[in-house]
Amino acid sequence: MELPDIVDEIVDWIPSINYNSSNQQLSVFETTIRYLGGMISGYDLLTGPLAHVASNASAVQALLAQSVNLADAMKYTFDTPTGIPHHSLFLNNHSYKDGFDNSIASVGSVQIEWQRLSDLSGNPEYGRLVQKSASYLLNPESEVWPGLLGIKLDFRDGHFTDLAGGWGASADSFYEYLIKMYIYDSSRYEIYRDRWILAADSTMKHLASQSPTKSGLTFLASFWNQTIFQFSGHLNCFAGGNFILGGQVLNRSDYIDFGLKLVDSCHATYNSTLTGLGPEGFGWDSNSVPENQKGFFQRNGFYVRSSYYALRPEVIESYYHAYRATGNEMYRDWAWDAFIALNTTCRAKNGFSAITDINAYGGGKSMNFQESFLFAEVLKYSYMIQKPSQAWDVGHKGKNRYVYNTEAHP
Repeated sequence: MELPDIVDEIVDWIPSINYNSSNQQLSVFETTIRYLGGMISGYDLLTGPLAHVASNASAVQALLAQSVNLADAMKYTFDTPTGIPHHSLFLNNHSYKDGFDNSIASVGSVQIEWQRLSDLSGNPEYGRLVQKSASYLLNPESEVWPGLLGIKLDFRDGHFTDLAGGWGASADSFYEYLIKMYIYDSSRYEIYRDRWILAADSTMKHLASQSPTKSGLTFLASFWNQTIFQFSGHLNCFAGGNFILGGQVLNRSDYIDFGLKLVDSCHATYNSTLTGLGPEGFGWDSNSVPENQKGFFQRNGFYVRSSYYALRPEVIESYYHAYRATGNEMYRDWAWDAFIALNTTCRAKNGFSAITDINAYGGGKSMNFQESFLFAEVLKYSYMIQKPSQAWDVGHKGKNRYVYNTEAHP
């Protein structure tokens, strides 16, 4: 948004942070995508197309230095027999707090940030660490279908510990990063492209599932050892945008068309509710419909499994990709409708709050909690879809000069 005063305040403060002093349990994945990704993105933008916005050049350089400091503070997480990282850390005493497994999302969604840090800093260690851990996902010991993996793997030996999966929680951003690593550097990361294609093709063949009560709705099912379960959720709705992006990059209209179907279907989970916001979880299995939702299911093609809305971005994110690919103003309108619903239902005295029930007037109760991804993703995508195209936009003038991490940091 090019607001110099706010940018200066942020970049002047970041160098004061001492990451090694934190005594709180942290997620390596969340800290990477939010903190590390945010600082690296700020550095790339403020030394690139937005260099005119920040007035303190030394503070901008400190973004890279602090990225190095944070990565150095966290890198002991990879000190396991396989190099697969621990999930949770305490940085102040270099200890861990987790079991022996980690999710494919946590292991496979840190490559963009750590590799970019290697490329900027000239220190290859950061990239080597994440490429080694990713090798267990790029060359897996087992697959449920080609390209589709279980969710958990043991960092002691690299074996998968379950056969559950899908494009939802604990798996989602692994599939997202496959195509995005190829976008980041197509000369180095062809294997990521190939693995994404395998996952995309298997998803279209095995996980695409139609609503039995409303034609035209296509959702992505979950699985356990090739048994399909007809439930999904808000997190899965990023997949529409990811298929569209993959289709653009690979010049595959079938991926774009499938992605647009997913976007349309996730839109239906918004415009069918009283608040105009979508549920955390939903299903379309006609044998599992709650008694009090049978009418809703017949009218709308799905039923609500988890009614809260946690200020999640995935639906608006996919609207953004659909608009960038098609130029269809309808997606801008859908994004505006979602933003109005968010502002009407979730606005609090200071900021916004998650709500308990998207199908209750007023959203039920306030959950008195605001995730950072509201700013990093929801508001960012809501803004970017409406404004004129800029250098950091997807497909700007036919090119991807930037690639967005899963927290929407370019």
